[in-house]
Amino acid sequence: MRVGLFVTCLVDAMRPSIGMAALKLLEGAGYQVVVPATQTCCGQPGYNSGDRKSARALAEKVLEEFEGYDFLVAPSGSCGGMIRTHYPDLFSGEPALAARIDRLTAKTYELTDFLVNVAKLRQVPGTFDGSVTYHDSCSGLREMGVKTQPRELLAKVPGLTLKEMRDNETCCGFGGTFVLKMDEISARMVEDKCRHIEANGASAVVMGDLGCMLNIEGRLRKRGDSTTQVLHVAEVLAGRDED
Repeated sequence: MRVGLFVTCLVDAMRPSIGMAALKLLEGAGYQVVVPATQTCCGQPGYNSGDRKSARALAEKVLEEFEGYDFLVAPSGSCGGMIRTHYPDLFSGEPALAARIDRLTAKTYELTDFLVNVAKLRQVPGTFDGSVTYHDSCSGLREMGVKTQPRELLAKVPGLTLKEMRDNETCCGFGGTFVLKMDEISARMVEDKCRHIEANGASAVVMGDLGCMLNIEGRLRKRGDSTTQVLHVAEVLAGRDED
């Protein structure tokens, strides 16, 4: 079966290793993976800012690029949540397009959810010597139902110990445009998150959304923490070159 990998624009621009790790995991699970070369943004920034016109145009683009595959998989609960939860709203009242969108959303998955519930992955190629704590990204948790899936997969990583932190389901303060519009509140939220990470004592904090990663890592480094690793769950599961 063919998987269309929605890399996400943030991964493509800031941390391509996440996309490569997702590709490795999906191919290792036995799927033919295609990365449409013309893909860009899912439309979430425009949608969250009230620019429905641009969001709709990007949603139609995603539809055309991915509807021919058996599945759409994204290493991001945020982008996955945009497609599955909010695309239907953009096309309500347009039966023909809405039907196509419904078929797309029905086969859209966040990466760990796909690996657990569709691929039923039994083992992972990565190893990790040490403890990690997991931050539940808001969209993955609340829009995609991602909670146990990454933990189930992390339990398969040789050498890894998971230590849950306090308030692991609490927002880190990124929230897409929220970090720009409500910067003081966002800064306080990520400060609280980083205090919980440091109190936990794990050698790495792992999560499923690059936006959260950038926000948390930036704050940790600003606090003087140069040792705590900030990793995407796909990087841990696939194994990194430096490991």
